[in-house]
Amino acid sequence: MEFAPAYLRCHASGELSRRVERGLEMLRSCRVCPRDCDVNRLENQKAVCLTGRHAVVASYFPHFGEEDCLRGHRGSGTIFFANCNLKCVFCQNYDISQKPAGKEVTPEELASMMLELQGLGCHNINFVTPEHVVPQIVEALPFAIEGGLRLPLIYNTSGYDSLESLRLLDGIVDVYMPDFKYWSAEASKRYSKAENYAGAVQEGLREMQGQVGDLVLDGEELAKRGLLVRHLVMPGGVAETREVMRFLAREISPNVYVNLMDQYYPAFKTDRYPEIHRRITEEEYQAAYDVALEEGITRLDARAPRKHALHA
Repeated sequence: MEFAPAYLRCHASGELSRRVERGLEMLRSCRVCPRDCDVNRLENQKAVCLTGRHAVVASYFPHFGEEDCLRGHRGSGTIFFANCNLKCVFCQNYDISQKPAGKEVTPEELASMMLELQGLGCHNINFVTPEHVVPQIVEALPFAIEGGLRLPLIYNTSGYDSLESLRLLDGIVDVYMPDFKYWSAEASKRYSKAENYAGAVQEGLREMQGQVGDLVLDGEELAKRGLLVRHLVMPGGVAETREVMRFLAREISPNVYVNLMDQYYPAFKTDRYPEIHRRITEEEYQAAYDVALEEGITRLDARAPRKHALHA
């Protein structure tokens, strides 16, 4: 059966226009993310995410550094939103997430970016750091659909999403790709300045899995629908990794697709946090890999440590 993105049905039924209205109303006293800032972003008031009425885009282009099932042969059509609702002290994109950057875009301009990426042959539209601009994405979609958009939508998030925002996206997003950075409130508060991060991610993952289910790949091994979870292995963080993997395997799905990432390096403010001001060791990644298997993760996208072949 030929793939049809979820948002086409939502648009055809008239539900998408209702979602646009609902989303814009969320900006009036902003609770788009778990920060619950309550500022009126329709009046361009700004708080933690430094974003007012319109989304701010830092860059957009075909990205070939994403997971194989996203980038394929023609790249993932990434749209990098500036600013962020988290304040991760180790952020590797701090120049756009924590500092003024990018350009405010209207819904029509955001739609044009999607269509341009589709025209370049990208396999999907990949919204990066979208947690604080969900209403603006939904607002832009009718313009993109009317312009001919037919690609799957990837929601590439830190995981710090509100349930209200995720429910706004039900029937719109095809693939959810959240991070699950750490398990404990202590780590969440210390490293991302959001004590409720871990709890928000757990709630959000249940909602995402309920909407799209396990990750489905087509005949070319490209992601079409489902949930893909990223977990960045951090220095000294194997205990956090174990809890995350246990939750995913037992409470989300035994078939959950997990990318165990080894790309951590000290950046931004980590010189103030000596315990994470270093790269991870091969032994730490090996331990994280073993933990994922021990806790029941069966669809593991990982760099195979020296002792193992890739488990997929």
